[in-house]
Amino acid sequence: QVQLVESGGGLVQPGGSLRLSCATSIDIFTSHVMGWYRQRAGKQRELVAVITSGGSTDYAGSVKGRFTISRDNANITVYLQMNSLKPEDTGVYYCHAGRPGVSDYWGQGIQVTVSS
Repeated sequence: QVQLVESGGGLVQPGGSLRLSCATSIDIFTSHVMGWYRQRAGKQRELVAVITSGGSTDYAGSVKGRFTISRDNANITVYLQMNSLKPEDTGVYYCHAGRPGVSDYWGQGIQVTVSS
């Protein structure tokens, strides 16, 4: 059964915005650190943003001030609001749920393309 389902990707012009959503299960949501990673063409997978169950967040320096990660407890969903998008933000974005030494889950990935 799919446990992380991403949505909200697509094509946007530079300077535009997108909001990615990651719907998950209550068990994962309450016991894992949730985050977003991305893999850009020719590059390794990289951390974009993470959020703990307590709401603490951290961001890659390249997206700090432009992206916001949040948790919606009612919908059991993690979001990544992406503003002021740049062409270099283009890539496949993956939702991730991590519990060190216990479990590790990945979404299927969703394409984000920033192009004029």
